[in-house]
Amino acid sequence: MDRMIQPPLVDTTACLCRVDAGLKTVAGAKRYVPGTKLCLQPDIKPSIHPTRSKATRGDRSRNQSPLLPGLPDDLAIACLIRVPRVEHRKLRLVCKRWYRLLSGNFFYSLRKSLGIAEEWIYVIKRDRDGKISWHAFDPVYQLWQPLPPVPKEYSEAFGFGCAVLSGCHLYLFGGKDPLKGSMRRVIFYSARTNKWHRAPDMLRRRHFFGSCVINNCLYVAGGENEGVHRSLRSAEVYDRNKNRWSYISDMSTAMVPFIGVVYEGKWFLKGLGPHQQVMSEVYQPETDNWYPVYNGMVAGWRNPCTSLNGHLYALECKDGCKLRVYDEVTDSWGKHIDSRIHLGNSRALEAAALIPLNRKLCIIRNNMSVSLVDVTKSDDLRGATAEHLWETIAGKGLGSVAEASWYLLECDGVEDPAALSKSKDRIHH
Repeated sequence: MDRMIQPPLVDTTACLCRVDAGLKTVAGAKRYVPGTKLCLQPDIKPSIHPTRSKATRGDRSRNQSPLLPGLPDDLAIACLIRVPRVEHRKLRLVCKRWYRLLSGNFFYSLRKSLGIAEEWIYVIKRDRDGKISWHAFDPVYQLWQPLPPVPKEYSEAFGFGCAVLSGCHLYLFGGKDPLKGSMRRVIFYSARTNKWHRAPDMLRRRHFFGSCVINNCLYVAGGENEGVHRSLRSAEVYDRNKNRWSYISDMSTAMVPFIGVVYEGKWFLKGLGPHQQVMSEVYQPETDNWYPVYNGMVAGWRNPCTSLNGHLYALECKDGCKLRVYDEVTDSWGKHIDSRIHLGNSRALEAAALIPLNRKLCIIRNNMSVSLVDVTKSDDLRGATAEHLWETIAGKGLGSVAEASWYLLECDGVEDPAALSKSKDRIHH
């Protein structure tokens, strides 16, 4: 056990739901646990001041064995929260009390508050036959784990969106089924349950659209459908707290986006207009307005990019072995961070995504290799090479891949229980 981290103080006589924001009462917490009528409290037995009164039949039913034999439950929880995330699936199988503990916000809010939360990378892999599958990569232990098969309607779909909400739910939405055409369907994978669930459908059918997450709300815009007007101007947002979609302002012009990024609270999109012209727009959620943008940031922006610590980074070359940094003062893409080890321009080596991971930039390629760049030390280079800032944490791990996309999912994120899908909407595989 890490001696630098103080064990959490748990009132063993109180309901654990009270620790979670939004869970004000035990009665109000019951509906937030799918598939059970029990509260998030894992039936913790008082260990300091045991009651001497005669227990009723209901009390006896709640007095179960301790979480860990020989330890009070508060100390048992202090031990369990330090178990690496890669073992959490096994912990849920031990007993019902452990399952309920690891299914609620309390367990993961403790891990997050103590700074021991773990971020994993989730990849969608499309094989040579067009079938897709999902895999998770643990960057600490450098292990791959398969996810449950996606629902049938997404097994061969293309042009759909992917996003992470609440740090522990991976959403798939929209896209085009080879037989049924454009879809409104929305599903999500929960890292807590290791299962796929249904969510409310989008308002419009669309594929090849843009999407982003701002303030834990999912935005989609543009794209195509099979209607008379193939390119779309419409945009909508999914509020997880309300568990519903609603329209936002239309884009200035119909667009099929091919790249996008959230920077300084605004959503930048770049894509092709109705006449195949390149165009760029930016959306401001505060004012619900779109407007064209022609500055140096979008003019020199062609490859995946992301923001980290207030700076905007983009890939410079096809294999992602060189980074550029956007300079707001000069409105241009300036300093290069070069690994000096370039892999080539083949489709297999193409960089599929650039995402922040543990305060570093993570570059993932279609050959399933993963590289990290410590950009926090790049300011000290003064034009020197930066090979020592780069490290490879994973080589090819999943065999032959036709196409890959990557997303960051922290199972240790604290979800909003008000938006949990009901158990009857769960998709079983």
